[in-house]
Amino acid sequence: MNAIEHAVTQPSPPFEACDGRAIVHQVPVWKDNLVWLLVCARTGEAAIVDGPEAGPVLDYCAAHDLRPTTILNTHTHHDHIGINRDLARRGTLSDYRVVGPARAAKDVPGLTESVDEGDTVSVGDLTLRVLRTEGHIDGHISYLTGDLLFCGDTLFAGGCGYLFDGPPAKMHDSLTRLAALPTQTKVCCAHEYTEDNLQFAWSVDSQNEALADRIRHVRALRAEGKCTLPSTIGLERSTNPFLRVGAAAVKAAVAAAWPDRALEDEAAVFAAARALKDRKDYKSLPAGALPS
Repeated sequence: MNAIEHAVTQPSPPFEACDGRAIVHQVPVWKDNLVWLLVCARTGEAAIVDGPEAGPVLDYCAAHDLRPTTILNTHTHHDHIGINRDLARRGTLSDYRVVGPARAAKDVPGLTESVDEGDTVSVGDLTLRVLRTEGHIDGHISYLTGDLLFCGDTLFAGGCGYLFDGPPAKMHDSLTRLAALPTQTKVCCAHEYTEDNLQFAWSVDSQNEALADRIRHVRALRAEGKCTLPSTIGLERSTNPFLRVGAAAVKAAVAAAWPDRALEDEAAVFAAARALKDRKDYKSLPAGALPS
């Protein structure tokens, strides 16, 4: 897998968060995974959030003099717990504290601390609150500390995860909770999918000027191989169609695509919107149809 060129050739630089108490690093791994490293600024203790393999992450930590002590798993798909398995093969997984979803505890390699909704996790002086954010997969959790959200495959920049377990109403509830977080909250999701997500967004929300501006900005970044993350909750509220299922334009576009579906509430609109993205009609949009 190391031979695959990552979608991001210029990762986002490290940034401060939580009023300077945290430093966050980004490590591109495999084709489009993004591994986040959360560092306590005072103690230097670092947590690795998910990951498909260990090598690039360990190399990055060594090159930047980081001291990872903890793995924070959001869910049990192979590209998120692969790092656990890789460390186990190396004989070093037992050196780490492994935190993961209680509702999928048996599937988290090396788990030492199972957590669920309302629990807290400490990384140095940082305290992370655990949110249950199911819909993509049962047991999925997210971690929130200050203005940082590590949301795995629940909320993406401009989109949301596939509904492997669902049901749609559960994912809609999870996204609604995340959308209620403060606007400045940084969205540290696990994949660089933004350009594709925004193409779908434009197919259902093409009168949205904030979305047009975001598409122009993202296309410029991606043309240079740069990363579009982290996003913010405020930006997602204004441009992510899965957080805008109450908007008249989005509902009308979804209704036109599914004329026989009853769209009696926002959860139903969400379900239809997610099904429409899965149908992939938006892939046929010519490049010239997007803002440039």
